[in-house]
Amino acid sequence: MSGARVAITIVTYNSAQYISGCLEQALQQEHAPLEVIVIDNASCDDTVSLLRPFEKHVRVICNQRNTGFAAAQNQAISAARLPDWVLTLNPDVRLRGDFVGTLLAAAASDDAIGSVCGKLLSASCDFTLGSPPLLDSTGIYFTPSFRHLDRGNGEQDRGQYDRPEYVFGGTGAACLYRKTMIDDVSIAGEFFDPDFFAYREDADVAWRAQLFGWRCLYAPSAVGLHVRAVVPEKRGKLSPLINMHSVKNRWLMRIKNTTPDLYRRYWLPVTARDFVVVGGCLLGEWSSLPAFWRILQIRKSALEKRREIMRRRRATDDYIAAWFRGER
Repeated sequence: MSGARVAITIVTYNSAQYISGCLEQALQQEHAPLEVIVIDNASCDDTVSLLRPFEKHVRVICNQRNTGFAAAQNQAISAARLPDWVLTLNPDVRLRGDFVGTLLAAAASDDAIGSVCGKLLSASCDFTLGSPPLLDSTGIYFTPSFRHLDRGNGEQDRGQYDRPEYVFGGTGAACLYRKTMIDDVSIAGEFFDPDFFAYREDADVAWRAQLFGWRCLYAPSAVGLHVRAVVPEKRGKLSPLINMHSVKNRWLMRIKNTTPDLYRRYWLPVTARDFVVVGGCLLGEWSSLPAFWRILQIRKSALEKRREIMRRRRATDDYIAAWFRGER
């Protein structure tokens, strides 16, 4: 796919610590991007001033308010000039020079591949690796409790994920999406669901893509570094707003994508996990309780999206259920 047109879309919000290095490496890809689009979500640090030196090579759009990651990514994708592929990229990711080209070469093997993800290694804030390096993500997978996790996160990189293989989906921190798939799975013109605001929107897209018959390929030769802030072990140190959206989006994702057959197969572990989440909110994480009110507020639009998804789904119940066994 040497002639493939790739747009790189980045959403910034108080990303001054990382954005310059992220853009430098994005612009130095061996497979030169068609364009790089940055949507700034009303940063109040030095992000916007740091973006100015890149404006000859990067399209920068500054929002007057924080619209959330999902809506801003949709904004960037809509602004792109007819790309064949879109690489969503977080500011706290550094890509090796052949990242985009390697993903494109892997995608050439199957027209049903709608997304491709690489191997992300866990990095410190100055982008140094541990010895031995630790994995950040090799794709995402779902457990029987409908919990989605990054494959290999926190494990030592011993080569255990060095085989190309199909995975449930890729983390939105650095995932290459076929534009044909983006158009196919979008609901009311929206690829990422803006009701998510932030967190889990990539898993929601992956689930919908699987329902619509698209596949995600993991290509381990494409390597990047990621400074990940949002992980389950750090939940107590995250902002209450992020934790609230995490709780809300757990139910929102299920409302939209769960089939009756899938719930029938896994209702026991799902219910057990629900008790854990609700109990945690009632007993200590009170700031996340508004998540349940927000679900009630958006339930009508969520159910409308569900009806559209279920009307257009192409995958069988057995195929979808197999992805929820918790296997990596």
